Order: sequence, then structure tokens, then C-alpha cells
Amino acid sequence: MVKRQTAIKIRKTHRYLGIFLGIQFLMWTISGMYFSWTDIDEIHGDHFKQMPPKATSFSNLLGTDSLNGVEGVASMELLEIAGQPYYWINGAQLFNAKTGEQKKSVSEEEALQVAADHMRPDLKVSSIVQINEVGPHHEYRGRPLPAYEISYATSEELKAYVALNNGAFQTVRHRDWRWFDFLWMTHTMDYQGRDDFNTLLLRGFSLLGLITVLSGFLLWFTSSPSVRKMVKQKNK
Repeated sequence: MVKRQTAIKIRKTHRYLGIFLGIQFLMWTISGMYFSWTDIDEIHGDHFKQMPPKATSFSNLLGTDSLNGVEGVASMELLEIAGQPYYWINGAQLFNAKTGEQKKSVSEEEALQVAADHMRPDLKVSSIVQINEVGPHHEYRGRPLPAYEISYATSEELKAYVALNNGAFQTVRHRDWRWFDFLWMTHTMDYQGRDDFNTLLLRGFSLLGLITVLSGFLLWFTSSPSVRKMVKQKNK
């Protein structure tokens, strides 16, 4: 049987680990419950969008040979900007698919039209601003910049984002998504950028959590009257 001093050490280890890890365990539990009880489509803001988005079919489009300044095509995407077709070539150049004219960026009015093609028609725009840089915790992190941030007059603090370079609709952000994002940060323990699931901090806390659970089992084993009785009977 485990000696009394050893049992005391196990109990202290379990107690202090529990105190140290308790808040993080609580955040893991709360965030896990939130993730399992929420509709991921609502978190993505699909209920604010036109599904599918409004789209136009185009004909008589130019071939890539008719575009000036294009030496080769590695990738190409057909985009609609304010009712006009555009080629987004090699992720860097934007050309009108009917005139061949190169376009450097989209205007606020064009960005609003792009957003209107993707968002519900009953939503009213309250403001539009251009953003050129964002921090690691910004809701638009990891996406093309510069971009237009379009705010809507809703209680959910709804915003849509349109890339300035090619007019592509990027994403929707709202209150429930921000709560999800905050809880995701506490779940992954990536307090720098929020999206790294392999942080040393998370690994360390996971290991300490395992030790806490194992020490709890060991503490139960060393202090259980039933186990002690079984050990005594075995030693007779």
C-alpha cells in the first residue's frame, strides 16, 4: 500500500494542479458546449446572405490572348463587379472580360453593389470604410487587403467585406461569430493569432490536464476504504 507521506504528496499535487488548471478547464468546457449547441451555418452568417448569391450569365467574352500585359495564365477566375464581367488573372491582375481594359481597384459604389449581390436585400448599409491593415486578432485577419468594410444597420453589428483589388466578396462577420471567435481562442489557447491549434501552451496544459486526471485516479486508489480492505484481505 502507498505510504501516508506519498499519499499526501499525491493529494497536494492533485489539489494545486486543479487550482492552476481549473479556469482553463472551465473555458474548455464552456467553449465546447457553445460549439456543440450552435449552428455553424449561422456562425458563418449564412442567414444574412442570399443563398445562392445573385449571379449573371455572360456571353461574348474575350479570350486571354486579347488581354494586354498578360504573359501567361496560371489561374483565372470570372468575377462580377457591378453587373460587369472581369477576369482575375494569376491572383494579381483584373481585366474587363468584354473590353480587355485592366482595372486597378474597385470603387466604394462597386463594392456596395458586390455586397448587394451577396447579402439579403432587406439589409440597410450604415457605413463603408476602407481598411488597409489589420491586427492578428481582427475579425478580417488572414484575408486580402486592402478591403472595404461594409456595416449594416442591425442589432448584430453585421459587417461584410469586399476585397479592393478584385472586388471579390470575402466574408460576413456578426456578433455571434465574434463570440465564437473569442471562445475558439480560449479553446485553442492561441492568444497571439487565435487560429493555431498546435501551440506549446495548449500542449503543456493538455499534458498537465492528463497528469491531473491520473493523479485523481491515483488519489482515489490510495484513499479508498474498499481498496484498502481488498489489499488487507490479499495480504492475509
